[in-house]
Amino acid sequence: MMGLKALEARLAQDLSFLELPAKSWVPPRNGVADVAVIGAGMCGLSAAAALRLLGVDNVRVLDRAPAGQEGPWVTFARMETLRSPKGLAGPALGLPALTCRAWFEAQWGAGAWAALDKIPRTMWMDYLGWYRQVMGIVVENDTDVTLIRLRPDGLFDLEGAGITARRVVLASGRDGLGGPFVPEMAEGVSRHLWAHSRDVIDFDALRGKRIGVVGAGASAMDNAATALEAGAGSLDLFVRRPALPRVNKFTGIGSPGVVHGFAGLSDAWKWRFLQVVLSEQTPPPRDSTLRVARHDNARLHLSSPILSLTESDGALRVETPGGVHRLDFMIFATGFRVDLARRPELALLAPHIRFWGNRFAPPHEELATSPDLAPDFAFQEIIPGACPALANVYCFNHPATLSHGKLAGDIPAVSQGAQRLAQGIARSLFVEDRAIHFDALCAYETPELLGDEWPATTPGVPA
Repeated sequence: MMGLKALEARLAQDLSFLELPAKSWVPPRNGVADVAVIGAGMCGLSAAAALRLLGVDNVRVLDRAPAGQEGPWVTFARMETLRSPKGLAGPALGLPALTCRAWFEAQWGAGAWAALDKIPRTMWMDYLGWYRQVMGIVVENDTDVTLIRLRPDGLFDLEGAGITARRVVLASGRDGLGGPFVPEMAEGVSRHLWAHSRDVIDFDALRGKRIGVVGAGASAMDNAATALEAGAGSLDLFVRRPALPRVNKFTGIGSPGVVHGFAGLSDAWKWRFLQVVLSEQTPPPRDSTLRVARHDNARLHLSSPILSLTESDGALRVETPGGVHRLDFMIFATGFRVDLARRPELALLAPHIRFWGNRFAPPHEELATSPDLAPDFAFQEIIPGACPALANVYCFNHPATLSHGKLAGDIPAVSQGAQRLAQGIARSLFVEDRAIHFDALCAYETPELLGDEWPATTPGVPA
């Protein structure tokens, strides 16, 4: 085991050999950040690191959470281990010494890595904390951007954070353009009787209770297992489908071709690919499913959509095609929906943001409400010219999937996504500052030749 200090020295040497980070080159503006990154989870950190490697270092990284609680890993994520294979490079940006494997082996050795099945969820958060440290990313925690206001000079004021920026990156997670989705019927019962899987849930308070979970994905299984392990009296899992999905379609075609080629597909082909994925649905991991199935007091109800949900005598009455169930608490693991009305910080930009449904009519709601992004993850306008500044606001979170593929929010290709984003921002900053760079070019007078390179001679007479 080399130890973290030795690994950090190796990373520093690798960066030095590659002449990274590049020298700062963006002309400074007094009191103005070149880029503000909203969100310091995995996507926000990888975006900030990729920008820094390109010499864009006047970057402010903001997160509403306290330090150490950014992203889902130690808050509402409830799986025991990551769902991804342990060997994925994740946010390492092509640097072997920056991988989770290098970080792990430096502390526990290659043998321990070989014996490890998957990376424990909380360990991944520890790794991201180290990543943040060694890449020199300063995060401003407990900072909530309440409104992004476009100024007449084209800059953005981030109210609530007291920051003015030239570019804004939304790296705000699964719900970054909306929020958790729950069926309307949930609104008819007392809020203390149900939660979304995204919520903070006091599982100890559910000990001995009759718990229901709605959903068939990974989050449903993880929440069901957590409730059972906390001592739930019974657990009923309600699934609309006649069988649990078994095949993760996108995994089957994962390749650099998909990573780099998906964005180049026509609208119709992008839709065809994602229609197959969404219609099949992503199965819950086998480990998560077994974690639930091992409990005798867990029951799986297939072909069981919730037909009605009412409150009776302080409990829930749940009707499904299979009968009526009496429950004390329900957890909706029903995912997230894009809904800009739920994002007050985007109130001034939302009317101008173009979605796929504005120009293409896929029948699936999730696809219709996906933002129609430019090749660099920038938002685009519904009406060209109505809000040109949208080209300086970037969507680097899950809703970018229809435009770019799974490059923002999942571990497998987050580095490629961050690099695409950072290269696009670097390009746009250079183009915007072209006159300044041109003046610098004209003013550059450092000579290559000093005048003493050729022996002095008499004109016309050989030396």
